[in-house]
Amino acid sequence: MEPSLNDIALFVEVAKSRNFTRAASALDMPASTLSRRISQLEQHIGIRLLHRSTRKVELTEAGAVYFERCQHIVTEARIAHEQLTETAQQPKGKLRISMPSSFALTYMPQAIQEFGLRYPEIRCEYDLGIQAIDLLADPFDVVIRLGKQPDSSVVSRLLTYARLGLYASTDYLDRHGTPLCPADLAQHECLRSSADKEGSVWHLRAGSREEVVTVSSQVVVNNVAMLSRLATLGVGIVTLSTHALARADDEKCLVRILPDWEFESIPLIAMFPSRLMPTKTRVFLDFLVDKLAHGKPPGLSRRSASLALSG
Repeated sequence: MEPSLNDIALFVEVAKSRNFTRAASALDMPASTLSRRISQLEQHIGIRLLHRSTRKVELTEAGAVYFERCQHIVTEARIAHEQLTETAQQPKGKLRISMPSSFALTYMPQAIQEFGLRYPEIRCEYDLGIQAIDLLADPFDVVIRLGKQPDSSVVSRLLTYARLGLYASTDYLDRHGTPLCPADLAQHECLRSSADKEGSVWHLRAGSREEVVTVSSQVVVNNVAMLSRLATLGVGIVTLSTHALARADDEKCLVRILPDWEFESIPLIAMFPSRLMPTKTRVFLDFLVDKLAHGKPPGLSRRSASLALSG
């Protein structure tokens, strides 16, 4: 009996993760069942595909060749099936997304709720971290990061450009006065995510003009949500997104200062394991792009990217 495409798909998932437990979790099946199915596949084709040990799983030479040929076939077959049926039913399945926690907390709570209501048959799993991701080995459908465009070998999509402005509470401004130009920031408490030179030297732009100012503060915290909360309490001036989605209810007391000045914009990038995009991934990206397009672009400057990239 010839091996089924389903069994080949199981092998591809194990080969990608190099771990039966992780692959079984991604496939939503018991690891023991997965191991048995892979053994049956090896028996059917008469070749050992994997070296198994208590610590890890490695591809044999034949297994590496088989994986290289099969992963594209499995992906194309899955997407062909989805495209064939998408007109008859809602997109569905598990969607695994990795994004920085500060980005998620700033922009995503309402978006997550709305996406769930619009696509009730898509089950989303969000990983809120900034660890390095292997797009072929790690079980993510979408990886979202702030930063420069990845090299041409990475399949990616530009979602928007990020912008950042300066904000403070009315209480802070009443007590310390309002900065009238970037140079005035040197005399204020400027909340930062890092105490090093990159975090302490702010590059601001207004059209063709650029100002560089060295800032300081009593408090340094490597998390934008905490910095925002401190700013609402009147602790100091904070760099936050200019996007409408970023204004949580408890941040309404913050007002923008030096509104003509912003940090240098950086791209918000979505990356994928393959150019062949399942329907569930496509509708999520289209939804996110539409949400981010309302109001001003979301923001982080390259100089201040650590704010959004911090845990």
